[in-house]
Amino acid sequence: MKPIRLLVVDDHTLFRRGLIALLSLDERFDVTGEAGDIGEALRCVERSRPDLILLDNHLPGVRGVEGIASLKDAAPGARILMLTVSENEDDLTAALQAGADGYLLKTVELDHLSEFIVKVLAGESVVSPEMMTKLVTAFRAKAPPSPPGETADTDAGRASVELVPVLRDRSAIDLLSVREREVLTLIAGGDSNKLIARKLDIAETTVKIHVQHILRKLQLTSRVQAAVYAANGELG
Repeated sequence: MKPIRLLVVDDHTLFRRGLIALLSLDERFDVTGEAGDIGEALRCVERSRPDLILLDNHLPGVRGVEGIASLKDAAPGARILMLTVSENEDDLTAALQAGADGYLLKTVELDHLSEFIVKVLAGESVVSPEMMTKLVTAFRAKAPPSPPGETADTDAGRASVELVPVLRDRSAIDLLSVREREVLTLIAGGDSNKLIARKLDIAETTVKIHVQHILRKLQLTSRVQAAVYAANGELG
């Protein structure tokens, strides 16, 4: 299996170089480029040909969320994973609406970041657990459930349509067991598997199995989609 080609875009040189050094220790990754702003990233894309771009938001000139569209145009096949200190829910929804494949805080552990990168390359959407609650809150505030066939005309509404592209059959929720509904409710609250296990007094591996069953039954691909699904009032 060929290494995943990464482009790291961050204006803090020390952080960027440190992250590159750590990621380079993982044989699954090949950091083929680095940049300190969107302009440099666009120039770097052609020669680095990244599979995934790790993108900070607070960049000089053009902010990360504002540069997503240009990066998507320059590298149509590349995934974009935000890696930022911004806990602003508007930045989160703007990034997802613009086409980011995930939104992580820089407090993420390295091993978790590595796994998130792999998941995003596999087609999943990922969001830091700390931001999941804000995503759900923003969705509830700006995009109340719409009648079948209609969508709310808001940024959060458009983002949510992309996050949950399939489910509109409300009977699907009946496929979940009582325990799976409990797990889904906690996912929507932003809880990690470890915290869910603690709250429900079950093993973390059991939580992982429940999550897999939830995603399969509801035809979803990620926890982010599951959280938005729950926020859409599907749990009743």
